[in-house]
Amino acid sequence: MGGIEEKIFAVKPTDKAVELAHKYGYSPWIVERYLRMLPEEEVYLLLEANEKPLKKSIRCNDYLIKCGELKERLGEKGVILRKIPFTRHGYYVERGSDKIGYLHEYMLGYYYIQGPASMIPVEILDPRPGEDVLDAAAAPGGKSTQILQHTKDKAHLLAIDKNRERIKSLRSHLSRMGFNNHIIIRMDNLKLPTEYQFDKILLDAPCSGEGIIRKDPSRKKSRTIEDLKYLSSLQIRMVSHLSRLIREDGVMVYSTCTIGVEENEYVLTKALEHNPCLEPVDTEAPGSRGLTSYSGVEFDPRLERCRRILPHQLNTEGFFICKLRRKC
Repeated sequence: MGGIEEKIFAVKPTDKAVELAHKYGYSPWIVERYLRMLPEEEVYLLLEANEKPLKKSIRCNDYLIKCGELKERLGEKGVILRKIPFTRHGYYVERGSDKIGYLHEYMLGYYYIQGPASMIPVEILDPRPGEDVLDAAAAPGGKSTQILQHTKDKAHLLAIDKNRERIKSLRSHLSRMGFNNHIIIRMDNLKLPTEYQFDKILLDAPCSGEGIIRKDPSRKKSRTIEDLKYLSSLQIRMVSHLSRLIREDGVMVYSTCTIGVEENEYVLTKALEHNPCLEPVDTEAPGSRGLTSYSGVEFDPRLERCRRILPHQLNTEGFFICKLRRKC
């Protein structure tokens, strides 16, 4: 390992990182990365936000029910909803969250339980009726159902995942929520033939899950820097391969539920080196702009068009989203 990789992955915690890691229960190398990414005062805000449980939220399925009607029906059962302002169909569950996975309306497919930031990638992808769309890591189905909801079940969706057990959930959710215009295949997306071509591709990439510490505090210590090396290598290969499946002027949205540069700006810088036809596109997504430098490493400057959503900014899980257009 040398050059850029050495600067990215060689993380020696400072005394400040060790102090904060001890206070908040993290592996020190994780906090050191935050101190390199953000102003110190913002690191405190991030760590404090991760101490607070994430409020439950749902995505109303307006393919089957008007959202106002759903809000009224759930209200009669003691479940109070509040609109999430930066999403089209998202609602915070203000009261009655213990019931939300067991109600008749859930079984009828009227909503999907989903984190607020997790709803944004499909909105940025903006699939349209009649388009060929690939969900390249589709299980358990949150974004596949959202793609078909967005198009009123009129996109042609190929949903692939290599995990047999998770595909069961994908199939169940697509059926429960009333969608038919899809094909599900169990396979590794790196083996998808390049003869397949799509107007839109969503790659919600397998990642370390560092952004969901509010839901799973064990992630403060459960990963190692070696895990990040493996995942970033996998993500680079996925972006590079799937970019060959985008039709000219088509779009891929890359997203992760992690906030570190190793699985985001670093991955995309490497992928853009391999794929000169890819062009990052600015979006209206909330959050901070992507980083163009980190720890002495210069990233592709166009990555400032990406978005990083940090838990303390919008009271969400952590997420990273980048829209890429194939220009040739």
